[in-house]
Amino acid sequence: MNTLVKVVRYHLVDRLQYLVLPVGVTLFAFGVNLAIFSLIPGKPADNYSGGLFTLFVFMLVCGALSMTKSLPFGLALGLSRRSYYLGTVLLVAGLSAVYAVGIAVFQAIEDATGGWGLGLHYFRVPWLLDGPWYLTLLTAFVSLTLMFLYGMWYGLIYRRASVVGVVLFAAAQVLVLLGVVLLLSWTDSWSKLGTFFSTLTVGGLTGVLAVLVAIAGAGGFATMRRVTV
Repeated sequence: MNTLVKVVRYHLVDRLQYLVLPVGVTLFAFGVNLAIFSLIPGKPADNYSGGLFTLFVFMLVCGALSMTKSLPFGLALGLSRRSYYLGTVLLVAGLSAVYAVGIAVFQAIEDATGGWGLGLHYFRVPWLLDGPWYLTLLTAFVSLTLMFLYGMWYGLIYRRASVVGVVLFAAAQVLVLLGVVLLLSWTDSWSKLGTFFSTLTVGGLTGVLAVLVAIAGAGGFATMRRVTV
């Protein structure tokens, strides 16, 4: 466990990448939204901007960079691939928890101030992050973790097979989706899929995302064992 904590501290030497930029850009986008909505005449009572997804995109990028920019030097310091990967997973768990708490806190402030006095819902995303605080906390945590781990997997593919590997990896996922579409068409199951999604709750979706977290984590770990630096 001590080694994993050292990996976390190694990553956090670059506070700009993991802390300053994600928080700074998210808050900057929030300020831009406040300025824009304050100038719009006759705006509706509820305004949803979607700007919060900036944070999720940053988590994806940070995940990729953690396996491309930081990996070679980390292994040169004597860290094993296993320790480096698991330590990075510990990092993403901590970051996702902190950012999820931040989202829940800003949601509470947003609600208390009537959407910052403008009816603006920046930290409350329709349906996905629009429930009680504890569900928002859990869904945000799982979603942020998924984005980081998915980015890590892409970063590892790049380390192992360069741009060609990344393209093939993306193409393989497209083929899987195409196979699912064909399977649904051949079995005439589109109505069942529609029923599933129409009855899916946010809690249920969070469970699905948690499964994807496990898949991305296991896939990245398996790829890590074969990465050459």
